[in-house]
Amino acid sequence: MLQLIQRTTSHFWPAGWRLQSTHAITLCVAIFLMLFANHALFSHVLEIYPLTAANLPFLVSVAIFFTVLTALFLLWITFGRAARWVLALLLLLASQAAYYMDQFGVIVDTVMIDNILQTSAQEASGLLSAKLLMYTVVMGLIPAWFVLKAMPSPQSLRQELMAKLKISGMLLLLLVVVVAPLTAHYASFIREHKVTRMYANPTFFAYSAIKYVVLAFQSSEVKTLTEVAKDAVEMDVKREHELMIMVVGETARADRFSLNGYHRLTNPKLQQEDVVSLRNVTSCGTSTGISVPCMFSVLTRKQFDKEKAKHMENALDVLADNGIEVLWRDNNSDSKDVATRIRYEDFKTPTFNTVCDSECRDVGMLKGLDAYIQSKKDKDILIVLHQMGNHGPEYYRRYPKAFERFKPACQSGELSTCTQQEIDNAYDNAILYTDYFLSEVIQFLKKYDDRYETAMLYVADHGESLGEHGIYLHAAPYMIAPKEQTHVPAIMWMGKGFDYNLDQLRPYQDYPFSHDDVFCSLLIAYELDSETCNAKKQVLFANKHLK
Repeated sequence: MLQLIQRTTSHFWPAGWRLQSTHAITLCVAIFLMLFANHALFSHVLEIYPLTAANLPFLVSVAIFFTVLTALFLLWITFGRAARWVLALLLLLASQAAYYMDQFGVIVDTVMIDNILQTSAQEASGLLSAKLLMYTVVMGLIPAWFVLKAMPSPQSLRQELMAKLKISGMLLLLLVVVVAPLTAHYASFIREHKVTRMYANPTFFAYSAIKYVVLAFQSSEVKTLTEVAKDAVEMDVKREHELMIMVVGETARADRFSLNGYHRLTNPKLQQEDVVSLRNVTSCGTSTGISVPCMFSVLTRKQFDKEKAKHMENALDVLADNGIEVLWRDNNSDSKDVATRIRYEDFKTPTFNTVCDSECRDVGMLKGLDAYIQSKKDKDILIVLHQMGNHGPEYYRRYPKAFERFKPACQSGELSTCTQQEIDNAYDNAILYTDYFLSEVIQFLKKYDDRYETAMLYVADHGESLGEHGIYLHAAPYMIAPKEQTHVPAIMWMGKGFDYNLDQLRPYQDYPFSHDDVFCSLLIAYELDSETCNAKKQVLFANKHLK
């Protein structure tokens, strides 16, 4: 390909403008990436503009358009001796991006990059597959090796800049030639199909990575902690102390709970309990890294900024400031900066979690809680249990074999090797295990019903795509996220001593709640009154001694 480009350009360009091999290799990389690493991009383009005679000129133009933009991008990020290493690294990263976009339909934006960087080694191992290895070798390692071997010694900086300017001028001229006759098509494409452009590989993920680094650098600056709800005061004298367990679910879809009308019996245990399932709850984000800190923040979804929230008190801080004992137990990656100022216990390993087989189970987070409660006599207590839940794509690992009721279940993290039925079966089995776990939480709380005002609140962080619209997993940009990723389950149980009852809540089962309601609901549950919550329309606990 290198010789072909050099031979072709030698006929049409003046001798002084002929491509040096360094730049020819860069253009080869751009063409290679367009041909082999942008299947997701062109699949989405073809969904909008099917391959017909009428659309063919625009489709050819779009292919050239993205190739030229990629070439310009590569030209201006590669200089001197570092050029070969930058191109080799980009090829490796582009091969990974291509795999996840092709296989799961994800977009590699700042949220997805944050997810990747926060993924533990155990979680990452579940994403390994033969196909990922093939992508890495064929689209990453082999072309990267070629670049490292073929790239010649660099020119002087002046020569390199002059060559880049000349080549860029030719590429921009080509861009004008292919775009100008079709400006009406491009105006519509650019205005109405922003999401499609996010699949451009490697330009969009490189842009997202740069943006992520800039935001991370800004957040590294030392900032003071912003206090919130400092006016919070107890509403009245309590008869009993509160003992509440909040379960933060993981990757659970509301439409897969039989409590919400799902045709499969995925909640056999909870259906035997007196619970209320809130059927119209919307998440703050589509990833754990956004949704978990957002649900505990005083900031609403529209206001939420992860870095801003990191330097603000959250609901747990406010409770702790008002004398409530708060404990966070985690069987997931971590608390996403929510529990940085309260007691935190890691239950992902057998060090604390005594219920472990192929992985540590959520129910193990209940072990040792009796001793903790005993040590906090005469105190209000909130215990947060952060589940592993339905974390994908290895849904079959999220439950013990005894819970594999729906068969056959997908036994691979490479979902493309499983049928839709097998994927659904594995996912639903994991929901079945969450049902068991939540019922165990309720049984645990019942033991304390005579001594405390007891309650359980379960809220999932986000949902999951299981192949709808060709999308899998989660973390889609919120503006385009399907409801499967934003419609989450929320379940409430209250003990007999709790001074609000489920009959008052049942009329609001279909009320449009969201994660925005969690902050004030927790404060009101512990009978704390604050002007911060006055403006919010609260239904949860709305009649509980509000003044």
